[in-house]
Amino acid sequence: MHIICSDLEGVFVPEIWINVAKKTGIEELKLTTRDISDYDVLMKKRLAILDEHKLKLHDIQAVIKKIDPMEGAVEFLSWIRENYQIIIVSDTFVEFASPLMEKLGRPMLLCHSLIVEPDGSISGYTLRQPDAKRKVVQAMKGLSYQVLAFGDSYNDVNMLKEADTSFLFRPPANVIEEFPEIKPTEDYNELKTWIMETTSK
Repeated sequence: MHIICSDLEGVFVPEIWINVAKKTGIEELKLTTRDISDYDVLMKKRLAILDEHKLKLHDIQAVIKKIDPMEGAVEFLSWIRENYQIIIVSDTFVEFASPLMEKLGRPMLLCHSLIVEPDGSISGYTLRQPDAKRKVVQAMKGLSYQVLAFGDSYNDVNMLKEADTSFLFRPPANVIEEFPEIKPTEDYNELKTWIMETTSK
C-alpha cells in the first residue's frame, strides 16, 4: 500500500514569509528554506526581525488569511485524496496553518508550534521533533507503507531521500543542482502521471 508525504509551502500554497515580506516591506523576511538550509538559523533570524519591527502573531495571521492556494493545487490535492492517503508534513506552525488548511479542504497536516507571549509577540518555536519530515517517512515505512514524497526546498531533502520514491516540485536551481538524483518537475499534471506510474508497479 502506498502513502504520500508532501511539503506545504511552495507545493500547495505560496511561501508565507515571502508574503509577509511583501506586505511589510521587510526584504530579509523573503529568505526561506530555499535559501538557508539550516532551519534553526533561518527561524532565529525571522524571530529577531519580528522583534525588531514589533510585529506580532496577529500581524502574520492577517497576511495568511489573504493567501490563496497555488493555481491547480486544490484540484491536484483533491485527486490525491480520492486515490491515495496523503500527509502534509510542513515546517510551518499550527498558529499559521488553519486558514490555509481550510482553503485546501482540511487535509492531514503535521507541523510545529510557536511560543506566543501574552502580548501576542512570538518569542520562539517548538519543533514537533527534530528532523520531523524524515521521521514521518520512517514511521510510515515502519507500518509497511511504500512512501512517495515531494517537496521543493532544502528542508524537504531528508524526507525525499528517506522515501521509496521522491520528486522535487518547482525547486530553485540551487536545489536541483545539489540533488540531481531527485527528479524535478514544474507541473502538477506531470507529478500526477509520475505518481500513477510509481503506484501501478
